[in-house]
Amino acid sequence: GFKYSLLPVFSNLIPENKEMADYIAKIRKPHLKKLNEKLAKTDDLLYRRGNFNGSFDQIICDALLQENDAEVSLSPGFRWGTSVLPGGDITFDDVMNHTAITYPETYMREIKGKDIKAILEDVADNLFNKDPFYQQGGDMVRTGGISYTIRPKNNFGKRISELRLVNGKPIVDSKKYKVAGWSTVGSKSPGVPVWEQVASYLREKKHLKNINVQSPKIVGLNNNPGIV
Repeated sequence: GFKYSLLPVFSNLIPENKEMADYIAKIRKPHLKKLNEKLAKTDDLLYRRGNFNGSFDQIICDALLQENDAEVSLSPGFRWGTSVLPGGDITFDDVMNHTAITYPETYMREIKGKDIKAILEDVADNLFNKDPFYQQGGDMVRTGGISYTIRPKNNFGKRISELRLVNGKPIVDSKKYKVAGWSTVGSKSPGVPVWEQVASYLREKKHLKNINVQSPKIVGLNNNPGIV
């Protein structure tokens, strides 16, 4: 067994290091015009946290769907990125806070239904395997354009079910679907960086409200706050 205590850090009560603050300002200065661009306004809280979709995840997934004319979108389960408060502007800086990695390129591929399910099953096993030595970290891949049910306590291959497009049609194993995504590990995808697609999407939308966060139906956890 083990015990631990979480120690809160109140950053606004800790004096900043002037040398580091000056260095950061120097690095950002040539890019400030771009970073400060106001892309859209939001009436909703925009966040990324937890094992499943957050509202900023949904923006990324929706942007991938629209910009690539795709049926399904997949976005990695990162939790980092500063939340944007309701009533605020979404700047290009906010988008970069949620997407800036060294492998940001997007893709659009045709993937069979059975392989979409296999992707979800593989990521779920990284999270929910009963043996901690097989829990390889990360969070559940964020999805757009689909709904599904997940049973985290089931064994590998039996966690994901009821996989459907948002129009209610079941995902067919043998059928190919247009799937958009980003952050390909081990190879470089051919598309533009994801922040360009998200920025383009937000410029067009101009104002976001009532974002439909497409989290899966979670079964068998009795509202376990550590997972849900």
